[in-house]
Amino acid sequence: MRDRERQQRFEGLLREHQRIVFKVARVYARDLHERDDLAQEIAAQLWRSFGAFDERRARFSTWMYRVALNVAISYARSANRSLAPHLEPLDGAHLESVAGPDTSHDESLERGERVAVLNAFIGSLDALNRALVLLYLEDRAYVEIAAVLGISETNVATKLNRIKQKLRAQAGALTGA
Repeated sequence: MRDRERQQRFEGLLREHQRIVFKVARVYARDLHERDDLAQEIAAQLWRSFGAFDERRARFSTWMYRVALNVAISYARSANRSLAPHLEPLDGAHLESVAGPDTSHDESLERGERVAVLNAFIGSLDALNRALVLLYLEDRAYVEIAAVLGISETNVATKLNRIKQKLRAQAGALTGA
């Protein structure tokens, strides 16, 4: 494939799947400036690695997630950054909003609170489990999650089960359930 054709193919695939880049950047970077930097670094690494992409071995989105998550985890672990969650920590008020519907709140407000709580919980996870949850919430099959993260399907299922139990336990402890 000629260089121009290769570049056009890459640009088309990147445009088609660009939300993966932004989603990963949002999960691993603290503020808008860092998210932009991380998204650019992911895109640059995708381009540098594009020659190694083999569509017979993986779908582009699977390969893209793998590259994006590797870049994001390295970015988060770099000397000037920490893996500390960029979202506010969970507290009783947050988890109470997950525990059950509150008729005094507007439904959209409640949904927003639940999303904020889930994001805070995800932000409190280590880098691998954060990636795991991100892919799970994307409705990726266990086989694809395993391929992206380089772990077995059984390990995916076990880790997800433990994460769900941890979230339930935290919600239950704070709500008295």
